[in-house]
Amino acid sequence: MNAAIHICRAYDARQGVETVGARLLVDRLWPRGVAKADLPIDAWLKDVAPTTGLRKWFGHDSAKWVEFSGLYREELGKAPQALEDALSWCRMGPVTLLYGAKDTQHTHALVLRDVLEDALKNEVPHV
Repeated sequence: MNAAIHICRAYDARQGVETVGARLLVDRLWPRGVAKADLPIDAWLKDVAPTTGLRKWFGHDSAKWVEFSGLYREELGKAPQALEDALSWCRMGPVTLLYGAKDTQHTHALVLRDVLEDALKNEVPHV
């Protein structure tokens, strides 16, 4: 399966940056300063976001990125239903994962995209 999984900051999406497919908010918290009416989404997948403890520990510190990525992957492995909810959207067609972080190079959405793409590649096609 080759689903297109895109990533976009929620702040950019609300300002008209084009997104592709279903718009999935993948943060545990709603983006600060954004009215719900200003950010139309297809689903808010809170449970696929890093836990509050991991998010606070990371604090968007790029020096912790590698360790954060590994810990977040472990969390995703322990949340099969949350991961399945995200995968079900990906199986239907292209998606855009929306997130709120300012740092576009060190965001959990990058890790999540990779995990979702890997899971889809490893699925056995239904015959």
